[in-house]
Amino acid sequence: MTPARVPLRHSLVTRLLATSVLIAIAAIGATAWLAARTATRAITQEQGRSLTEEKGVYDLLVGYAATHARWSGAQTLIDERAAKLGRRITLTTADRTVIADSGGRADLRTARPSALVDPLNLDVGLVGGDDRIDPRAAGPFRVRPGERPQLQKAAEDAMSCLRKTRGQGQIEQLPNGRPTIVLTVADADAASCASSLSDTTTPSEAKALRKLGESTAKCLNFGVSLTVYVSPDFTPMLAKSGIYDDKPSTDFVASEALFQPANAAGATRVRNCVEKSRRAMLTKYVAPPALLFVTDPQAGADQTRFTLSPANTTRIVATTGAVLLVTIVVTVLVGRRLVRPLRALTVAADEHRPVPVTRNDEIGRLARALNDSAERRDRAETQRRAMVSDVAHELRSPLTNIRSWLEAAQDDLAPTDGQLLTLLHEEAVQLQHIIDDLSDLAAADAGTLRVHPAPVVVRDLLAQVAEAHRAAADNAGVRLETATDGDPVLTADPVRLRQLLGNLVSNAIRYTPAGGTVTVHAHDTTITVRDTGIGISPDHLPKIFDRFWRADTSRSRATGGSGLGLSIARQLADAHNATLTATSTPGAGTTFTLELP
Repeated sequence: MTPARVPLRHSLVTRLLATSVLIAIAAIGATAWLAARTATRAITQEQGRSLTEEKGVYDLLVGYAATHARWSGAQTLIDERAAKLGRRITLTTADRTVIADSGGRADLRTARPSALVDPLNLDVGLVGGDDRIDPRAAGPFRVRPGERPQLQKAAEDAMSCLRKTRGQGQIEQLPNGRPTIVLTVADADAASCASSLSDTTTPSEAKALRKLGESTAKCLNFGVSLTVYVSPDFTPMLAKSGIYDDKPSTDFVASEALFQPANAAGATRVRNCVEKSRRAMLTKYVAPPALLFVTDPQAGADQTRFTLSPANTTRIVATTGAVLLVTIVVTVLVGRRLVRPLRALTVAADEHRPVPVTRNDEIGRLARALNDSAERRDRAETQRRAMVSDVAHELRSPLTNIRSWLEAAQDDLAPTDGQLLTLLHEEAVQLQHIIDDLSDLAAADAGTLRVHPAPVVVRDLLAQVAEAHRAAADNAGVRLETATDGDPVLTADPVRLRQLLGNLVSNAIRYTPAGGTVTVHAHDTTITVRDTGIGISPDHLPKIFDRFWRADTSRSRATGGSGLGLSIARQLADAHNATLTATSTPGAGTTFTLELP
């Protein structure tokens, strides 16, 4: 069948050509315009790279200023960093008096500074965040060495509390020498444990924070009616210190003995007062503000300019036109060559036949992909038919048994007593078990099988699995044992993981003769289920995870299961990004190994 020709306006060649021409026109036109505008514009002052590219210089000097009251020792730092970057680094006062300079000939009196180095007034555009005071500027809030063991003990107690709530976190040291807990897995209880550390203050901290609270209260201008308490992380809390009738401000609302900001204006007012008071206390502990210049060692603030001549402008326009023309011609030729094999692929796909692969480019890869897709489609159709046949076979037996017993009861050939009800119930349970297994596999195939990871104590999990299968093991005369190396904790879905291990244990008990042993062992992230059963031959071992497969086709459903348990176990392992493998020795037993990430 010859496919109908595509109308010219919908042809791939037309669209490719139009798209390419538009892109070429836009790109070349924009390039020419930018080139002309850039070439005729003066090259701006070569005073150095922008501070955005040299954040390291700014952070280095801010860190020095935050920990030193004077700039006297900054010259060495500036010389080392300037030598490394090949730039000139200069620090001056506000009136351009040089504090430290790595060396250069140009005069910087008219140059634009790269930044203002002030640890009490950070450039948030460079450092990010919204705190304008560098945390390294500790001043009176620095924890004294003799007081640090007290805080370390409080941090360890908080971590102990955190472990009891099964939260996760780690202790980090703040620049002021105070430990803090950073939570990685947290809930309300874990957050409460971590916050207990912030409630512990040393005498020196308490003195500085009390002074900060008094200064903040004065800034808020609430008189003696208000006391401000500030936590070590500089979070304020406003409390009444006396009884009065009027509110301190319309920006605040009373809640029992506390005041809280009633709107954004109140919150901003408190935050600004805390920051202002903190900045006043830190001023004498940090170096004074300084202007930072990062420039070229030779040019400094000098400027270099050049102007594009008319001849150069004409040359750019002519080159642009030539490039545009070449682009159109090449696009037409390439488009025609590209469409020819695509038409052949379309005909082959319509006729459902393999495509001959004669190229090794993208078209050839597309042809191979179409061939592979057709092969997978045929294979999937074959598997679908086999699946339907297997499902019909598995459901037919319990339904036939139920129908036979019911018809026998209707014809008075079988008594309708408790034994009959038990038989019918067992068949119904088996039918429900097959349907549930098929539902899990369908969810896995559809990608809707979800797991909900959570910390799982492996020892407890193995105990639950063993207890659930203890009765079946005792009835089969099989000894069921568990063993755990250490006390590992895994992150997995506890319900799905129990289901996975339960399928493995159930399978092991089913194929282990009386007097045998089934052992479930856990070590780190590895869980093994080992039995002393009949084993699996090497020819059958690759098929054990296939659906409805049994090593012994003569086994009944009562002794061989539905043939879906190991398939579901493999799907559950994949959902956990884990690997499930099996090794076996005929006559000696089988070992299933689950490797969790």
